[in-house]
Amino acid sequence: MARRTKAEADETRTRLLDAAEEVFFEKGVSRTSLGDIAQRAGATRGAVYWHFKDKVDVFNSVLNRVCMPFDEICDDMYGDLEPLDRIRKSIRNVFENVALDDRRRKIFDTAVFKMEYVGELAAVRERHVEAEEVSRAKFTDDLRAAALQLNVTLPMPADIAAQGLHALFVGLIHGWVLNEGSFPLTDAGCMSVDAYLSGLGFAPHLSRVSTSGPPS
Repeated sequence: MARRTKAEADETRTRLLDAAEEVFFEKGVSRTSLGDIAQRAGATRGAVYWHFKDKVDVFNSVLNRVCMPFDEICDDMYGDLEPLDRIRKSIRNVFENVALDDRRRKIFDTAVFKMEYVGELAAVRERHVEAEEVSRAKFTDDLRAAALQLNVTLPMPADIAAQGLHALFVGLIHGWVLNEGSFPLTDAGCMSVDAYLSGLGFAPHLSRVSTSGPPS
């Protein structure tokens, strides 16, 4: 009986999060109430409070169900590659995953364009800022290491170059999400990143790892 009860509780929690994703995307986070979520899920407000402390807890739980672009860049799945290859491969991987995962696109859309990072949601902003700082630091380390390894003199400090690369990477995703996938994110994104890296002096080394692939 205990197992069945836990399974039912888990099913209710999943249903509430599915409903929250939908309502947050449709109405925005600030304009969504816990009652809206409960109604969409076919549950009671009491069920929402049983599983979540408040709306921020609900939204953080929604975010935790997908890997956001900042967090994915921080993963060390390409740690065995050379620094320049790691930059390109990790960015390409994020572009592909965002372009192919409609659920992730909608959650990212909600997190960026449909919420206000004030009041009860200020903590969510802090979480995004921290993830951005970590991913930017990773770019800085890889750019510095790549320049040293390949005997490239960067035209600016590595941290400033990383800031520009990060802005390009995030801006492309923002633009793609905002315009509902109006351009091939992976192909356009990888070409843009390579153009930026070429401008930093890495042009002779970019052909070693292909960024070709199916449009997305």
